[in-house]
Amino acid sequence: MISITIEKKLQAYHGQQVLQVDKQFATGSVTKVYGPSGSGKTTLLKIIAGLTTPEKGLIVADGVTWFNAAEKVNLPTQQRNTGFVFQQYALFPNMTVQEHLEYATADKLWIKQLLQLGKLDTLTSHKPNYLSGGQQQRLAILRAMATKPGLLLMDEPFSALDPKMKTELITELKVVLAGLGTATIIVSHNPQELEGWASQELVFGE
Repeated sequence: MISITIEKKLQAYHGQQVLQVDKQFATGSVTKVYGPSGSGKTTLLKIIAGLTTPEKGLIVADGVTWFNAAEKVNLPTQQRNTGFVFQQYALFPNMTVQEHLEYATADKLWIKQLLQLGKLDTLTSHKPNYLSGGQQQRLAILRAMATKPGLLLMDEPFSALDPKMKTELITELKVVLAGLGTATIIVSHNPQELEGWASQELVFGE
């Protein structure tokens, strides 16, 4: 269980606004986050991961305080046990597919399972420049899952995938993430693609 109560000032097109979130995310749950551009969706993910700091608030995961503004507690990103799928992938240009996963975990069997999940098992020696946008996106997802995180944060993770690949990947992710007990928060411009998977939603801009 992760509990989040935060406030963060945002610079919006029409002036400053405040991102306010007060929500709990259960172990193994899947939450879809959607709303207009600039409403703070990506900022929320970065706050949870420890990449951005809110002005006020508290984040507690399984009894461990990740962030407490009042007591000046701010656990480093590396200690938060989160996986992050960035919208722009953030892959290492000089690393192969295999090396991306080995950088995150030494579990060879798990790496093999991930490669099969993402249908990248025949492309292990390829570097990002030699992968399509959809393949790069799948690699970003696999790398984020490689540490078996307690919390997986995904920012538009299926935007570059064709409908067939998207459906197949989501179907398999459901099973794998449920098995890991990973709580998953997905920012999506297309909430319909998560129908039947997400157990709750967080709508920005209402």
